[in-house]
Amino acid sequence: LSGYFNRRDPNQGTCTNACRWNYKMHDAEENDSGDVVKLQGFDFNKELEEANNNFSACGGTERHPEADKIYLIEEASREGELMPIMEDEHGTYIMNSKDLRAIEYVDKLAKIGVNSLKVEGRTKSLYYVARTAQSYRRAIDDAVAGKPFNPELLLELEGLSNRGYTAGFLQRHASQDTQNYITGNSEAKRSQFVGQVLSVEEGWGVVEVKNHFELQDRLEIIHPQGNLQITLEKMLNTKGEAVQVAAGSGLKVKIPLEASYDGALIARLF
Repeated sequence: LSGYFNRRDPNQGTCTNACRWNYKMHDAEENDSGDVVKLQGFDFNKELEEANNNFSACGGTERHPEADKIYLIEEASREGELMPIMEDEHGTYIMNSKDLRAIEYVDKLAKIGVNSLKVEGRTKSLYYVARTAQSYRRAIDDAVAGKPFNPELLLELEGLSNRGYTAGFLQRHASQDTQNYITGNSEAKRSQFVGQVLSVEEGWGVVEVKNHFELQDRLEIIHPQGNLQITLEKMLNTKGEAVQVAAGSGLKVKIPLEASYDGALIARLF
């Protein structure tokens, strides 16, 4: 899709994430000339409600009749440009895939000879890359030490903005498990990136604020030496005055912090 719409090839690191854009959906039919044309009177909300309760799937599950229909999709900024879309027994390939998560398979991947893992972070934040790399590092170390997989690592990744997770082709599963049919938006369910520690001076960490946080929030200090969870009891502005709220991006505040956490990232826990 990115290559078709924007001449930007995902395999060359320039994907525009076109599969995440907003699309209208139109019921369609094939006319006598073999062209796919729009039908009138199509109620997409009704169709979606039905589909949410009965997705098509692989294996022995009965195929949903809606999956055999022909549809047209229309990208929000390209009014009138209608493109046919259909679904076979394996699913629909170009739409909104869930995010790939393979952390629980690190041990198996190592045993079959995989010696390197790549974190996909091309369009992600430094918080995403740091949290993901840290979680996979722990999974790799546990696998090398012969320890069982720690399910807490799944929760660490749930704290990142995501569109739901899938193991992709690493595991057999019903086709609907790879797609997010409900929304194309990422959501963070357990934590939010709120700041970056620029320096630590005399027991106070200078924090560049990324998102709102305030006194009594539960914060996690994320650092290569290990993470620390605290309840925020004190906070100062750059003038040394006590404040209760770090209102949002662009501000700098100070919070009590040990020097060893210089350069850390800060997440607010929900």
